[in-house]
Amino acid sequence: MLNQIDLSRIDLNLLILFETVFDQRHVGRAAVRLSLSPSAVSHGLGRLRRLLNDPLFIRTPKGVVPTDRAVELSASIADVLARVRAIVSTAAPFDPATSTRRFSIGAPDGVSAVFLPPLLQSLREDAPGLDISVRQLLPLQGETAPDRAWRDAFIDLETRSLDIAIIPSDDIPVRFHQQLLYEEDFVIAMRGGNPFAEEPTLERYCQAQHLVVSLSGDPYGFVDEALARIGRSRRTALTVPNFMFALATLAEGDLISAIPRRFAALHGTRFGVVSLDAPLPLPRFRLNAVAPNAAIADGGIAWLLDRLGSAA
Repeated sequence: MLNQIDLSRIDLNLLILFETVFDQRHVGRAAVRLSLSPSAVSHGLGRLRRLLNDPLFIRTPKGVVPTDRAVELSASIADVLARVRAIVSTAAPFDPATSTRRFSIGAPDGVSAVFLPPLLQSLREDAPGLDISVRQLLPLQGETAPDRAWRDAFIDLETRSLDIAIIPSDDIPVRFHQQLLYEEDFVIAMRGGNPFAEEPTLERYCQAQHLVVSLSGDPYGFVDEALARIGRSRRTALTVPNFMFALATLAEGDLISAIPRRFAALHGTRFGVVSLDAPLPLPRFRLNAVAPNAAIADGGIAWLLDRLGSAA
């Protein structure tokens, strides 16, 4: 590990040079990208080699090849530079028309598939240089209290590896800002012509074969809890890892599944999937966009929260 004296001697430009040579695999092309001479790049690589005690890049007739140590360091260096760029980008007033920032949004897949199409349209019109990373969020298996079930999302928000999380709960710790996007309930989805649609009673619902969306493969969910409260149960014949996969699977057989109403309305038609109201009371969920209170001072985060509200 580098000590305090070593850190005081580091030129951040050396990390940028490493990143560029690693990407280009060629000293000359890296020099052009950095607007430097090849000799300046070679001199910088020499400083890096002494600092990191490794050759880093081996010359070949076609360019350079990174050593195992360089490959090992590449992800960490990219992460350091991404964080520095994020800090610098927030120092200037946020202008969506010219910004080239990348934001990370976490959400369950049935939620991201609802807000993403209108959000991307908004970005094309008003923020053409802005990029988005979408990550799937899932509650921790076996946890029922929201502050524990979504603990990983809260940690990622606080470490800023995630900019905004969309969480189906109102029970958000006070250290976070929350903004209601929309309320969601679930409908029963099936292929067009499924016999269940002819008589969608509770009795036939319990007798049907069900598909459950579960990344972990756990077949028990909130629908089973609702059935248990009235002394009923069902058979889960299949679990799949996400809602889009569920639609494709429902289209090919006689399985039925509880899926989010908005998601079904937006995406069911292209799969030939129809939906009906559930024959038993199912809970509603409030979808909140969540960010650390301190992050709201970032004009980019505040702008994106506003656009998410409009998209939802």
